Order: sequence, then structure tokens, then C-alpha cells
Amino acid sequence: MTRSERLADQLDRHWDRNLRPRLHGLTDEEYFWEPVRGCWSIRPRGTSTAPLSAGSGDWAMEYASPDPVPAPVTTIAWRLAHVIVSCLGYRVGWHFGGQDIDFQAYPYAGSADEALKQLDEMYGRWNAGVRQLSDADLDHPPAAGPERFPMEGIVLHVNRELIHHGAEISLLRDLYHRQDGAAPARAVRPGR
Repeated sequence: MTRSERLADQLDRHWDRNLRPRLHGLTDEEYFWEPVRGCWSIRPRGTSTAPLSAGSGDWAMEYASPDPVPAPVTTIAWRLAHVIVSCLGYRVGWHFGGQDIDFQAYPYAGSADEALKQLDEMYGRWNAGVRQLSDADLDHPPAAGPERFPMEGIVLHVNRELIHHGAEISLLRDLYHRQDGAAPARAVRPGR
């Protein structure tokens, strides 16, 4: 297995065993669910209360510049958009050709199904690009894009980002499905 195949395999294992199965059956209600007041999300154009919004279609992504401290909690819709555009989309365009992605002009998804299609497409393009990198490609900064450190570091960064944000999305799904108000079970200590 080449280095690039090992790097792609690291993310594939997470994608195939953890993240993508956890997204199966994602509903629009979950996609837009706001666990607390003041969440940032993907909203119909013109309905945002956030300082700024981006997007070219009927739906816009909320944000601020600079980010407030603390940053708002974000919905699954927002987090998927972040993964699709900022984690994968920019880098697919910069490093593997095709259309450059601009978060200001991206057509954000207004449904869970549409977002998952965007995610699958961008992940497929990223994974195919990584698998084609040579050892020399991995050892040097890419010729295009603003990132000026070796491509191997960029691939590892994207792997970490997808694992990190995938875990956040999975936790939000767990919380959504357990919001019945029941008190958590009391832990029993061994021997009691």
C-alpha cells in the first residue's frame, strides 16, 4: 500500500465504519434541529438573525467575522455545510482540480438528503484525489491554494477535521433521539 493509500484508508475506515453509517436516515427535522437558543444553521435566505450569511441559492449559512467568543452552537445542517465546503470543498478545488468552491456563493442544502448528496460527492472527489498523490506530492507543499505546508500534513488535517466534526454530528443525532426528557439512569457502582 502506498503512503497516499494509507492516508486515504485511514479516513475511509472512519467514513465507512463510523461517520457515514451514523448519517443513514437523517431527517430534515434532525438536520435543522436546534438543541439550544441562538444556534447557527442553514436557513432560508433572508430569515437569519446572525450578523452575516453566505450562499447563492435559497438557503444561507450563518456566520460572523470575527467569530464571537464563545461561538454559537451549530446545527447538523451547519456542521455538514462546514465539512462539505470548508473541510473538503476548498481543498478539492485547490489541490485536485475542478471548480473552486467559494463559501459565499455555495448553494447550501435545504434538506438532509441534498446535504448528504453534496457530502458524498465532495468526499468521493477528495478521496480519489488523495489516492492519486505520489510520495513526492505528499512531501511538498501543493502548487495551488493558500496552504504552504507539505500535502501529507494537509491530508492528515482533513482526516482530523472529518473525524472531529463527524463525532460532533453523531453526538447531535444522539441528543436529538434522546430528548424525551427522561432522567438519565443512575450509575450503579460495582459491589453495591
